[in-house]
Amino acid sequence: MTGDTETGSVVLVGCGRLGSAIVEGWLATDTLDPRRLIILTPSEKPVAEAARLLGARINPPVDALAEARAVVLVVKPATWREAVAPLTKTLGPEAVIVSVMAGVRAEDLSGAFNGRAVARVMPTTAVARGKGVAALWSGLPAGRETARALFGSLADVVDLDDEAQLDAATAVAASAPAFVYAFVEALARAGVGQGLPPETAERLARGALRSAGAGADTGDALAVLTSRIASPGGTTRAGLDAMAATGDLDRAAEAAVKAAVARAKAL
Repeated sequence: MTGDTETGSVVLVGCGRLGSAIVEGWLATDTLDPRRLIILTPSEKPVAEAARLLGARINPPVDALAEARAVVLVVKPATWREAVAPLTKTLGPEAVIVSVMAGVRAEDLSGAFNGRAVARVMPTTAVARGKGVAALWSGLPAGRETARALFGSLADVVDLDDEAQLDAATAVAASAPAFVYAFVEALARAGVGQGLPPETAERLARGALRSAGAGADTGDALAVLTSRIASPGGTTRAGLDAMAATGDLDRAAEAAVKAAVARAKAL
């Protein structure tokens, strides 16, 4: 890692599903020396215990937080003020706040943390394997640098120009893996409708998802990847034409993204 986080600890507040994925990614990629990691969690978590065995501190006395150079907030948006209240008077003035919470504005975070630098990051849970994607916004260079140091090895970090873009980025990236899984489930059900046994249909659909992911990793344009599979007059083109004719695919994607954005704004 680079920057101020090299000389102090990193505090993770919240070790639920996404918080655990972040810790797994840090440990798997050697992004962070576990001895510099502090995890604050109200309940026992397997990944926290694994980090403890490597030297991380779990729920230490509050004065240990004075050495923190970064605080990563991965708590429910509805409870974040309660969660951060014990930290605000203990952290040093140079500590950078990295929020992984949908809908919580940087202005509100900075106010709660007495003007400290804030960055907002919205990653996918694939950060656990170092294969995530993460949208990043900060109005200050220190915020961007710290967030990129923490997530650059775990994800393809995409910088945003405006904080207002984070809600859409959350829908398109952080929420979208679930949308993709739901579509793959629908494909499996459609296969069953065409005579495949359920286990066979799901296995084939999962394999198709892995194949699509491998193509996406090449970095080629999505339209190019589609054209490589969809030969003129072939079965794939027939299926794509059917989806395009009804417009159902575009309408479903638009509805999902709009609903996710609206929910993020309401949090």
